Amino acid sequence: MSEERLFSWSNRWLKTSVIATAAVFVFGVAVGFVWLPSVQRDAQFQGLWNAICSAAGVPQHWLANEAPVAPHVRLSKVEVTPQLLAGATRLSIGRGATLSLRCTMCHGERGMSGANSPNLAGQYAIMVYKQLQDFQSGARANAVMSPMAANLSDQDMRDLAAYYASLPRPRLAQGLDAAGAPGIVLHGAPLRNIPACATCHGGIDNKAGSPWLDGLPAAYTQAQLQAFASGERHNDISEQMRNIARNMTPDEIAAAASYYANLTR
Repeated sequence: MSEERLFSWSNRWLKTSVIATAAVFVFGVAVGFVWLPSVQRDAQFQGLWNAICSAAGVPQHWLANEAPVAPHVRLSKVEVTPQLLAGATRLSIGRGATLSLRCTMCHGERGMSGANSPNLAGQYAIMVYKQLQDFQSGARANAVMSPMAANLSDQDMRDLAAYYASLPRPRLAQGLDAAGAPGIVLHGAPLRNIPACATCHGGIDNKAGSPWLDGLPAAYTQAQLQAFASGERHNDISEQMRNIARNMTPDEIAAAASYYANLTR
């Protein structure tokens, strides 16, 4: 039986374990608190001490006066609330009807498109207003809509939104119901962080600022989902549509677009 003490520094196994543990600790600190933070380009990581403090989660009060990092793209600045545009007057709707005459080539005489432009008849007023604001600010870009929205006043946008919201929605096609909807529409894909489309876009519930999708041309809906997935379109607040679309498969995008396009007649 060995008389060597287990916790004695003369025990080579203890010495080896302590040295190995210390080496791993030093290596982890050097990588996690020095090397990884120092390769970041953000202002709060510049300099060794800032990198260490930032990695440790210490508030960088000495950087409080630094200019915020500007986003790479223009973002939507519209504050969407359920009360936005509530109580539209007849005068506003009438003015919107006059202003809409310039929109008929793409969106139809009564808000029903004969091309692959979105139908606006019965669309939520908040949604129409937000998109017009985004086209004007550059948060959303389109070769046709951006110039059209450039000279609209805020009241013009409110009137157009009120007019299109007052128009009757297209009737649902016979023989189609929720039971025949694709799984991505009814249930989403929770394991991929995709909620059901109907929770925001009607059918189950509606989220303020989300469009009514029934009857939208399939080519248009599919193109918008692809644009969200690629980041080409980025006017969704909190990036919710970008996060959803990039996790959808091409087949799911096509199935959802086709389903909504065929809901009306």
